[in-house]
Amino acid sequence: MAYLGENIKKLGFGLMRLPMLGGFDGEVDLEQMKKMVDLFMSKGFTYFDTAYGYGDGKSEAAAKAAIVDRYPRESFQLATKLPAWAGPKTAEEAKQMFWTSLERTGAKYFDFYLLHNIGGSRLDSFNKFGIWDFVRELKDKGLVKHMGFSFHDSADLLDKVLSEHPEMEFVQLQINYGDWESGGVQSRKCYETAMKHNKPVIIMEPIKGGSLANLPESVANILKDTDPAASQASWAIRFAASLPNVITVLSGMSTLEQMENNLSYMENFKPLSEKEKAVVEKARLALESIPRVPCTSCEYCVKGCPQGIRIPGYFDAMNRYLVYNDLGAAKFGYALEQKFGSAKGSECVECGACESVCPQKINIVDELKRVVAALE
Repeated sequence: MAYLGENIKKLGFGLMRLPMLGGFDGEVDLEQMKKMVDLFMSKGFTYFDTAYGYGDGKSEAAAKAAIVDRYPRESFQLATKLPAWAGPKTAEEAKQMFWTSLERTGAKYFDFYLLHNIGGSRLDSFNKFGIWDFVRELKDKGLVKHMGFSFHDSADLLDKVLSEHPEMEFVQLQINYGDWESGGVQSRKCYETAMKHNKPVIIMEPIKGGSLANLPESVANILKDTDPAASQASWAIRFAASLPNVITVLSGMSTLEQMENNLSYMENFKPLSEKEKAVVEKARLALESIPRVPCTSCEYCVKGCPQGIRIPGYFDAMNRYLVYNDLGAAKFGYALEQKFGSAKGSECVECGACESVCPQKINIVDELKRVVAALE
């Protein structure tokens, strides 16, 4: 049975980590981006993903300059997202985000339009501002072809949202083999929940923010021994693209070299063989065996914390450091928790309420001190 986006090629160009001039806060390197777009399109790939907030609007503007202004509108799919939790005080301000995105991109319409980062307290903003109904109205007017949402939370909440909003046509999930059995990200559980609701999936973070392209040597050797010529990134992206009912797999490519590498194995994509799946599982188990904070993200500790510290999120960030030695990504994850409403780890008053309810018997107070020392 056919599904939405079945005929879209399985590699999408994520426009969050674009090539930049002058560092992270600089301007988009449009000349390099245009070369990347041209190569991408020349190989038959057509899906581009941006968002209202990427680069404080620079990503959407770059999409206009490098894609919309240079190619026939019907020759590509453009997706963007509305983060109703990111600043708006009124429904009007929240809805204006759509019109701002439309103006920035010059796209006339969006092929895929997403409510951005559904989960936790962020869900309340979409309900409060009536964004679900707003997007349905946009679709009725032809300004949105397909509506869905990106999601960062538990499979149980995903089940609830999809049950309450069956009109959503697809869901965008963080899926990679490193997070497949993660208690926090719940890649497998969320994917299976989407399948239960017959919703096709767009996959984000297939390389886990670059971590699965910079594996610990012991894990990297498992992949290398099987295929010395294959990049670590190729294993991760092919794992994600091999799942059934996937619209496309987004890769945030920052250089022409990264684009060339991804196209080399995705132009004529072949799903993982059973032997290759076994190799990926061996690598996943090897990653899992590396010592880390043994948090399962049950969140019992959060409910009783008088300071409002999102302890599991901080432990997940710390594990990014411990397992992948990726300090930059770990610090980014730590800071992101505060953006989404958590108190800093250093605000812990050592009351012990968290430790009294932790099923894993983690010495949370001590572990949180270690997190603060490394990441704050």
